[in-house]
Amino acid sequence: MSFRTHLEQVLKQVEGSVVCSVMGFDGMAIDTQQVQELDGLDLPAMLIEYGSILSKLKEAAASLQAGDVSEISINTERLITIARMLTPEYYLVLAITPEGNYGKGRYVLRITAPKVKAELE
Repeated sequence: MSFRTHLEQVLKQVEGSVVCSVMGFDGMAIDTQQVQELDGLDLPAMLIEYGSILSKLKEAAASLQAGDVSEISINTERLITIARMLTPEYYLVLAITPEGNYGKGRYVLRITAPKVKAELE
């Protein structure tokens, strides 16, 4: 199954989905699927910037010996963004509207992540 297929399935399953992507910590998207636009919001730039934050969180957790970061969410007025680690180099990210189903988004990313990780290996 391709990255695209996995991402499309995530978007179909989660109410309020906006974009889902497999991203590298280098800022490059492996694949991205987007189902809606948000006026004035540069979604690709947002995903890259959030990756930078995620990278810093990984470093902080390691320096504090807290263990590996597995998932984070960033909640703003316009979007809820959930990121789930795949490998030390890649993560899966989903952005949904605040009215979307956050719990289902977390669940679907959790069950999809191993499938996407297998595609990376």
